Amino acid sequence: MTRRSLGDVVAELARAQKSSAGTPVYSRFVNRRIGRYLAAAAFLTGRTPNQVSLASGFCSLIGIVLIALVEPSLPLALVVTALLVLGYALDSADGQLARLRGGGSPLGEWLDHMIDCVKVALLHSAVLISLYRFDALSNELVLLVPLAYLCVSTVMFFGLILIDQLRRRHGGAKPNVRGDSVVKSLLIAPTDYGILCLVFLAFGRPSLFIVLYAAMLVANLVFLLAAFAKWYGEMAALQPAARAEVQS
Repeated sequence: MTRRSLGDVVAELARAQKSSAGTPVYSRFVNRRIGRYLAAAAFLTGRTPNQVSLASGFCSLIGIVLIALVEPSLPLALVVTALLVLGYALDSADGQLARLRGGGSPLGEWLDHMIDCVKVALLHSAVLISLYRFDALSNELVLLVPLAYLCVSTVMFFGLILIDQLRRRHGGAKPNVRGDSVVKSLLIAPTDYGILCLVFLAFGRPSLFIVLYAAMLVANLVFLLAAFAKWYGEMAALQPAARAEVQS
């Protein structure tokens, strides 16, 4: 049997890439491509998707711990950003590796979602801890920004997971069927976790960081409110499972 090269596996992954519809710009054009190479390397070295998921969580966790424990500086900003970006790329790689190996598993899907949930909660908590410990801006009101971001991100994460499950259970229409456009990817860029990772490049300059971080918060809040209205209308149009079964 001929051993496949890294390039061969990357090409195979590119052909099997899932739809880009509704995917923010960084995830679409950068993260998936980095993840593709990581998935190919993991495949050639015999790694499993769950191992890649754990590696993703580990890289993100180290970066988050550094945010909470080390005083902000340019070197810290570079290290934290690199760890968060790598963790996010590995998060893409685990799914691509699963598809390459023939499909994922309930355990893999659960593990991936759990790591994402922990990552979202801890990242904003770490920013809150850092602002409190190092008193970077000498203004206690700034502490409300990561607290609010934590609330928005948690609600957004839960809402996305729940809406997907309810669509499957009640036969709702799949979202973003015809939304595969670069313009849409750019418009929803502020909701991209990868863009949030890049914001930490400014972590060594607290005043600039908090402006960018707060701007991301506002954009995500607007998106959440718009998504809530859309989800409400979509769920109102669905039939309860029991009624749907009787009518069928």
